[in-house]
Amino acid sequence: MLARELRRKYIDFFVKNYKHSEIGSASVVPENDPTVLFNTAGMQPLVPYLMGKEHASGSRLVNSQKCIRTNDIDEVGDNSHHTFFEMLGNWSLGDYFKKESIEMSWKFLTAPLSEGGLGLDSRRICVTCFEGDENAPKDEEAAAVWESLGFVRASECTAGDGNMNRIYFFDKEENWWSPGPVGPCGPDTEIFYYMGEVEDEKFLNGEYHVNDEADLYMEIWNNVFMQFYRDADGKFTELDKKNVDTGMGLERVAAVLQGVSSAYETELFKPVMELLEQAADSAVVDKMGESEFAGVSEAEKSKRIIADHVRAAVFMIGDPVTSVTPSNKDQGYVLRKLIRRAVRHLHRLGIEEQFLVRIAEKFIEEYSHHYTELDDNSAMILNELLKEEEQFSKTLKTGQKEFEKVAEKMKEFGNTTISGKVAFKLYDTYGFPLEMTKELARENGFEVDEKGYDKAFEKHQEKSRAGAEQKFKGGLADNSEATTRLHTATHLMHQALKDVLGDEVNQKGSNITPERLRFDFNYDEAMTDEQKAEVERIVNEQIQRGLAVTTDKMSVEEAKEKGAIGLFTDKYDDEVSVYWIGDYSFEICGGPHVENTKDMGTFRIKKEQSSGKGIRRIKAVLE
Repeated sequence: MLARELRRKYIDFFVKNYKHSEIGSASVVPENDPTVLFNTAGMQPLVPYLMGKEHASGSRLVNSQKCIRTNDIDEVGDNSHHTFFEMLGNWSLGDYFKKESIEMSWKFLTAPLSEGGLGLDSRRICVTCFEGDENAPKDEEAAAVWESLGFVRASECTAGDGNMNRIYFFDKEENWWSPGPVGPCGPDTEIFYYMGEVEDEKFLNGEYHVNDEADLYMEIWNNVFMQFYRDADGKFTELDKKNVDTGMGLERVAAVLQGVSSAYETELFKPVMELLEQAADSAVVDKMGESEFAGVSEAEKSKRIIADHVRAAVFMIGDPVTSVTPSNKDQGYVLRKLIRRAVRHLHRLGIEEQFLVRIAEKFIEEYSHHYTELDDNSAMILNELLKEEEQFSKTLKTGQKEFEKVAEKMKEFGNTTISGKVAFKLYDTYGFPLEMTKELARENGFEVDEKGYDKAFEKHQEKSRAGAEQKFKGGLADNSEATTRLHTATHLMHQALKDVLGDEVNQKGSNITPERLRFDFNYDEAMTDEQKAEVERIVNEQIQRGLAVTTDKMSVEEAKEKGAIGLFTDKYDDEVSVYWIGDYSFEICGGPHVENTKDMGTFRIKKEQSSGKGIRRIKAVLE
């Protein structure tokens, strides 16, 4: 089934069978919402109606929404992440609820094609539900609906018992939706599809499960049940008018239906991937190795990044409501970084001619049947891409040569961190966005002093431009209370990892949002369950001790002598800030931190996985 057929089939299923009204896609840029740069989910344009406003099309809605997400930009190139994607969604605004929503989803996925469904192999489907906490109960209602459809709780299954349709329960990190600290919120149930071999003995024995290291289950649909209201004091009350918001990824399901491992093998990308295959320099490609993504070569990864980023650029520039053009501010800066990253990867493949226009033409041809604005705005799309590619190509080669000089000197002296000043020079002189320098650094086994870069950036750029940069790059998302707590927890976890795995463990990168922390560190093996449990135990023990957090300024040498955690390369200025967390953690850092650990909450590791050769990644939360 082609993606365009899937899109139409989905919408028709809900319109014809369940009396939903089809609505059009909103702009990729949200209206009257300054908190985000792009619409990142199908529900985002509908928030006012989910909050109680009456929708002109009624209480049952369905559509395909154009979305842009850049928070997982480093994951683009694997089998499931995209910068631009379409979210198929159906909504109930105070109409039907859990039972009807789940039954509709199950029927669409598994009913035969002749009955309007997709005819998917039901054995491959597993689901997750909310496990409950002190604020909201375990979602037994959703679980009971799944059980009525033949699903069995994973806790009741045994190896080889034939129960392939399992129900897993997870906490708020995985199975809860909320627009913020105040407002409607509630549990969700996520639907996963097994992408491996059905004959695999481990699958038949139930050894694979959702959200595990094997990563063989792909999330394809999410049904959110807006059941509660959280007030400013954190109190949860049940809503009188309950809503349902669902989202199914068009690209992911198209790949499932076509029996391929990723959307890059579907008709959405295939013409572009073939074009890149023909244009790439075979001698250059032959020298490229394997990427950090399982089964994906470096050459394939570059092709995927190019295709993904150009597709996103086409939809940004061609948007009929708020056309985005390359600039150094907000949405325009995100677009510029995507285009320049695509150009850099073209050069990695040995393609140095002007090429973005040829790729964009393929995407315009594929999508114009549904998104007619792309054909209407094709001249503008192609012109903007051509201008940006011409402008950046002039400095790309020179900038790469500058980077190579720096890399040679670093290897000569055994340094592993590119200074903030050098990173900023690559941006200011050669137009290299920080993300590109970080990517180049990773490819050469280095990291970048992001704090030093930020310092140089602030000295030379307007504050508004610095704010736009912060929305896209790694590190701390903001200085909110939640982020501050998680940042402090990162210090405790860093020391705990050293205690459990060895003192040679060091931070290789981090990204902290109000919802979770992400921490990369050097280690050659996957952590065992016992090691993860011990790290959790240590961190929580230090939190419960109620340790005071204190700070001081001192020279790098003095910090080193006192035992502060730090790499002690050219990363730091002559004087640095150091933070003590009681008698347990001592680290060079720029903040922010809590004053005492007693109110931080309970630390939990949600996931530990590979993030590259010799690099592991932990995602953790505070509850």
